[in-house]
Amino acid sequence: MATTKTATLTIRVEPGLKEALRAAAKEEHRSIANMIEVLIREHCEKNGIAIEQPNK
Repeated sequence: MATTKTATLTIRVEPGLKEALRAAAKEEHRSIANMIEVLIREHCEKNGIAIEQPNK
């Protein structure tokens, strides 16, 4: 089974925002990376932004 490579995203945020993200992720039993992915997907869905699907 082929797997899709993931891309690296490096960002800088204020410490308070990072702590809020860490708390939100912990509350939902997610990693910070997964929490960011969920938030981006929810935002795109809410605003009608298509997310390109990898070729399978």
